[in-house]
Amino acid sequence: MQALLALSRAIDRLNAFVGKYCIWLIFAATVISAANAVVRKLFNYSSNAFLEVQWYLFAWSFLVAAGYTLLHREHVRIDVVNSRLSKRTQVWIDIFGFLFFLTPVCILVLYLGIPMLISRFESGEVSGNPGGLIRWPVWVALPLGFTLLMLQGWSELIKRIAFLKGQGPDPMGRLTDKSDEEALIEALRLQTEQERQAGAAASR
Repeated sequence: MQALLALSRAIDRLNAFVGKYCIWLIFAATVISAANAVVRKLFNYSSNAFLEVQWYLFAWSFLVAAGYTLLHREHVRIDVVNSRLSKRTQVWIDIFGFLFFLTPVCILVLYLGIPMLISRFESGEVSGNPGGLIRWPVWVALPLGFTLLMLQGWSELIKRIAFLKGQGPDPMGRLTDKSDEEALIEALRLQTEQERQAGAAASR
């Protein structure tokens, strides 16, 4: 079990790293969108390439960060019934979902998506819009994103099995992704707040 937990931690670190830097894809899409709007208004000029690169960046950020979203349990859940169940029952429902829904769907997407990516790469397919971009780079995000999502599903599966065996912490809580600097700032903030409260109490 310890080897599997080590694998789970490695997958978590991988998706945490990917998710941390996906924000730059959204930032780039925002900058390009703003620049395109300014150029269109000032110079009455627009480019399909500018529009399509925004779609590409959004597709990459949405797909590649899917594993990160699962890691932090920020995906859509239906908790109306689930929240009323015991912790162990919730864990068993997750295990069933990872085994019989998430994993098969990811495998199916990879099975269908990889040949499509290869086909578009070999053909050099280009967008039909005037000035459009080559297509295969955006298709890379599909197998990459679903591979990361499937790996994270397996990591979550390992953590839930470990919890049921009494060898791991509660996997249902929310995670934090604070850097050392953010953790230090938070600690200083708490210390300052405690000192302020202590000073206020002493002055009474």
